[in-house]
Amino acid sequence: MISAVLPTYNRAPLAFVSGSGSWLMSEDGSRYLDLGAGIAVNALGHAHPALVETLTAQGQKLWHVSNIYRIPEQEHLAELLVDRTFADTVFFTNSGTEAAELAIKMARKHHHEAGQPERTQIIAVEGAFHGRSTGAIAAAGSEKMVKGYGPLMPGFTQVKWADHDAIRAAITDQTCAVIIEPIQGEGGIRVVPDQCLKGLRDLCDSTGTLLIFDEVQCGMGRTGKLFAHEWAGVTPDIMMVAKGIGGGFPLGAVLATERAASGMGAGSHGSTYGGNPLGCAIGAKVTEIVSDPAFLDAVSQKAAHFRQGLEGLVANHPRVFEAVRGQGLILGLKCVVPNTDVVKAGYSRHILTVAAADNVLRLLPALNIPEADITEALSRLDATATDLESAL
Repeated sequence: MISAVLPTYNRAPLAFVSGSGSWLMSEDGSRYLDLGAGIAVNALGHAHPALVETLTAQGQKLWHVSNIYRIPEQEHLAELLVDRTFADTVFFTNSGTEAAELAIKMARKHHHEAGQPERTQIIAVEGAFHGRSTGAIAAAGSEKMVKGYGPLMPGFTQVKWADHDAIRAAITDQTCAVIIEPIQGEGGIRVVPDQCLKGLRDLCDSTGTLLIFDEVQCGMGRTGKLFAHEWAGVTPDIMMVAKGIGGGFPLGAVLATERAASGMGAGSHGSTYGGNPLGCAIGAKVTEIVSDPAFLDAVSQKAAHFRQGLEGLVANHPRVFEAVRGQGLILGLKCVVPNTDVVKAGYSRHILTVAAADNVLRLLPALNIPEADITEALSRLDATATDLESAL
């Protein structure tokens, strides 16, 4: 008999009732150190006082009115993002998947309005994850994502990871955009080198192709910059944002230049819930905190501490861990044993991690995780590895 909740998730045998900072409390009263942060969502940890205060204050005033009317909270958050990024304009969504759908529409509409309606093809990279809508899975193209869901939305080509020649060869006079994650999250914490992002920007400029960055997982301060592409000194034409921007509240956005968004006039896109007063009030508070230079510097310092410790774990447990990947606080441990075994073994040590492709263990702690909690995390990961070694 099917469960009341559609059984699409392979859930861990854990349920949590409260959280504070980087810690979660389970139903039986046990405390767990959370290195997943809701898959990079809880950027400021659980129950951050400033977010609780903002949620309470806005919740007592106004939650939802719809985009039939002006929404001052939405305008404020849009202005913050425009001021702090490459973007000229912002559309708010409820999720990264919805942001992906708009990014696809915007890129195609741009070329249509420019008198190039034949430019509808979008190039993506193998191992990518852009969400689970039909458009997003068509972009990613992996068998796991698309099997059984055909016919898929046409117009997507996938090229191999880090194959510059393949991207160059794939661009034709029908290409409208290239979509890429500066750091693949689900794909195994694979970082696109700065010089590759620069080369991709140059290639798109020379061919009139729009460049879309998916920073749903790697953005909002996770690398020590507000957005990961800033390290390369390049900017996209369109960018997808979600996860951390709401600090746990469902919120996403598409940021774009005026040129890229030129085809998106009144009636061209919409959302019932997207950009509501409650979500945008919280998003503005997260953005104000995370974009502060001192906060971002602290992320980099904590990341250096964490990475150094992880390198030590690799050296001390070569039968469990192979290498460290990532940048800032979007880190991964390439595993020798199955990564899911490491995740499960961590439960007995009361530490929460997330599996990714390529047998990688994802480590996505809150950006404000205290140094003491990083030290504790390393200790628990060390004990987890020792437990696994004893069973080999």
